[in-house]
Amino acid sequence: MSVVTRFPPSPTGFMHVGNARTALFNWLYARNMGGKFVVRIEDTDRKRHSSAAVEAIMDGLEWLGLDHDGEVISQFSRQKRHAEIAQKMIDNGQAYYCYCSPQELSEMRELAKNEGRKTFYDRRWRDTNLPIPEGVEPVVRIKAPLDGVTTINDKVQGEVSVNNDQLDDFIILRSDATPTYMLSVVVDDHDMGITHILRGDDHLNNTFRQKVIFDALGWEVPVFAHLPLIHGADGGKFSKRHGAQSVQEYREMGYLPEALVNYLLRLGWSHGDDEVIPRDKAIEWFNLENIGKAPAKFDFAKLDSLNAHYINESGAESLIEQALPFYEQRHGITLDELAKSRITQGIDELKSRAKTLLQFVDESAFYAKALPFVYNEKALKNLNDADEILQALKTAFENTDELTSDKVQEICKAVADEFKDSKLGNVAMPLRAALTGTTVSPSIFHAAEILGMQETCARIQAAIDR
Repeated sequence: MSVVTRFPPSPTGFMHVGNARTALFNWLYARNMGGKFVVRIEDTDRKRHSSAAVEAIMDGLEWLGLDHDGEVISQFSRQKRHAEIAQKMIDNGQAYYCYCSPQELSEMRELAKNEGRKTFYDRRWRDTNLPIPEGVEPVVRIKAPLDGVTTINDKVQGEVSVNNDQLDDFIILRSDATPTYMLSVVVDDHDMGITHILRGDDHLNNTFRQKVIFDALGWEVPVFAHLPLIHGADGGKFSKRHGAQSVQEYREMGYLPEALVNYLLRLGWSHGDDEVIPRDKAIEWFNLENIGKAPAKFDFAKLDSLNAHYINESGAESLIEQALPFYEQRHGITLDELAKSRITQGIDELKSRAKTLLQFVDESAFYAKALPFVYNEKALKNLNDADEILQALKTAFENTDELTSDKVQEICKAVADEFKDSKLGNVAMPLRAALTGTTVSPSIFHAAEILGMQETCARIQAAIDR
């Protein structure tokens, strides 16, 4: 059997990290098995449909590196096919027209509730010769089995069953002849040749009803694997109160796609004690057997640790390219080639200090800044009463042949000795403030070497002249 998995998001909002994990697991399984991964937009609800949401979903998949096979399918465009199947089921006696009005359905539910019965539709139109009422547009309901058991052999949850008396004759075609989710999903999964359905376990109840449709049509039922949901640190279902929810938010927070993919992979799936799992190994190792049954808790500290690892593993050119938008957004800076060169020279220390791209940008932005500087409040405090120290540093720098990291440190120590009450930190701190405009940066000795004699001295003089 050639494996075909699918990712079928509803385009009603952002791409949730739970949806991203579902897409990832389907993508990995298809790639592991040499099969296909397809994308279907479940856009039959036109009132909630958003073109911007579709774009966000596709951008999210692209950013995460989850490429799909074939064209993206619109479920809405296949409504005629869904309606044809509904008609076929009516013709075969597997479905029927129901002419109950909304008021009748409400009265039916209220009576059942008062009598302590299930509030299901009472199937009055299932097998009847009642006269068809005028002016009522019927819905189409499936003839669900009345007895026995429906069983799903789930690859994660195991064998799960429901008594068929718990299943109602649910609607498959609305009164306006549009298909319901239950029918559309089954028809599309069959027509697209979907062999494996990996999705959140909140869909498990839907699966029993969908199997009723598969069985009625005599179609092969796909293999199901219902994934445990992602929870927050407090054990509750992951929501906005736990932090960022969408893939785009994590991108804007400075996380690398490799890190987020690695982290989502480990939320509910494991390969021994491995935490850092490169994409090629993820494809090679991924299977359904190692998906856990218990909900996974989202841990930002672990995500930060993975992101720091992938930042440290990134090449300078790639890292700077991914960081470019943040220089503009956070500092109003467009990097020129000189700035990129300086950042590249200091890349190793910058990478070792950063957990996110935002940290990387904030600590490297000084390389790209032009005079006059804007000093933050703490930097200004370090510049107060430091003019003599800064002047001594500038004079010493101008009188040295080459401004190396070691030479800068040597001069700073000499200036500290010259000012009897000064320690090295009392010299380095105003130097850092003068060169960076902040109080947080990589080694200021190395930074001065990278900036070079002319720029270093110009920044010191600007700090004196401020």
